[in-house]
Amino acid sequence: MALNRLKKQRRIQVIVMAAIALAVSTALIGYAMRDGINFFRAPSQIIAEPPAPDEVFRLGGLVEADSIVRGEGLEVRFRVTDGGASIPVVFAGVLPDLFAENEGMIGTGVYVNGVFQATEILAKHDETYMPKEVVDALKEQGVYREPGDS
Repeated sequence: MALNRLKKQRRIQVIVMAAIALAVSTALIGYAMRDGINFFRAPSQIIAEPPAPDEVFRLGGLVEADSIVRGEGLEVRFRVTDGGASIPVVFAGVLPDLFAENEGMIGTGVYVNGVFQATEILAKHDETYMPKEVVDALKEQGVYREPGDS
């Protein structure tokens, strides 16, 4: 009888230790990923509910026509729109080769004093591709057009 009780106690200890190990590993993974998760927002969402100045997120939409202004050095200013609202963007760096007006883009950065300060800019990678988040935001505003349509 004592042997069975000892085996049962040992099994319970193993299960408890496994549960603790699972909880600790889940917490460590969550802690490691806390800065790696960036939420996507369209310009209309930012205007309706501005994020905190220290919140890093992704902004997506179309680069507004006639809005690209090159400043000193590598600084570039432009506006991103989803058809419902437009957000000014400032970026200091090298833009992707396919970055152009009336084309889709996604930028990562923060929104401070009404300006999106981008740390990274991504542009579509070929003639027909546009990020899903940008397509969804443009469809929501009713301004999405299929590739090849004029």
